[in-house]
Amino acid sequence: MKIRINTRVLVLLFIINLIAISGSATFSYAQDKIIAVVNEDVITQKDLTDFLSFMRLQLSHEYKGKELEEKIQSMRPTVLSRLIEDRLILQEAKRSDIKVDDSRVRSRVNEVKKEYSSQAQFHADLMKQGLTQADIEKRIREQFMMFAVVDSKVRSKISIKPDEVTDFYSQHKKELNTGESRDIDAISLETYDLANTVSYELKSGRKLEDLASRYPLIINKLTLKPRDGIRKEIAGAISGLGVNEVSGPVKIEEKYYVFRVTNINTPEQLTLIQAQGVIQGMLFEKKMQEGLVKWLNEIKKNSYIKIMQD
Repeated sequence: MKIRINTRVLVLLFIINLIAISGSATFSYAQDKIIAVVNEDVITQKDLTDFLSFMRLQLSHEYKGKELEEKIQSMRPTVLSRLIEDRLILQEAKRSDIKVDDSRVRSRVNEVKKEYSSQAQFHADLMKQGLTQADIEKRIREQFMMFAVVDSKVRSKISIKPDEVTDFYSQHKKELNTGESRDIDAISLETYDLANTVSYELKSGRKLEDLASRYPLIINKLTLKPRDGIRKEIAGAISGLGVNEVSGPVKIEEKYYVFRVTNINTPEQLTLIQAQGVIQGMLFEKKMQEGLVKWLNEIKKNSYIKIMQD
């Protein structure tokens, strides 16, 4: 890595050494401890802690309890590298004089708030994570800035040629299919006891039409494709079911559901026209990742990066 040192960085490192020598054991020092230097910016232990808290807040509506903590723990080994790259991207955004309108930040914060039943619950969750609304607004603004500069420097320069799509189709034709899908009856009920009763009677051979006349239920006929993304509660309920088999009660939000598989559709080969959009998306994503890595590596070559050792 090419190292470019100027006097301001040397002064910064001198200050870092003075802080390290002081040996203060207070909580404030632990939080303010510098763990990395990126050009003339520093990353502190608090930055790392706040990032994990922010991610926990974002993921808390998708994962709960042990599953949430396992997700957060899996991120820890790469958090510092992620923070360093984020800082480099943010520095590029500032050099490009990218601005983010306050209304966009407020709109995104309001979207986050909608996931809570009240303002009080939102602020209580922030407090639990050691964050404030200002922290959230700052992080969201930085995300918008980073997205904008990546869009300008990398994404906007990517193009997919027709012959690339054709070549990919020829090489991966067997893999390009509709995927297995399942036709299901999704039966909605108000209480667990009702759902359990309907599930039991269906498993016992009762006809759904007869049950519909006896119980207050709503039937939706759906075709689900796992590759299109299915709620994990539904995927878990139907994954092991064969044709005409019935799930137990599944709670989704405020209702209970029972699922019955009515048919399993085997995958069908996609034509080039049918697969074109999928292929373009795959090729774009591949080029995007390659372009982002190349762009970041170029930035790193011309940057001063130092990770402070314990």
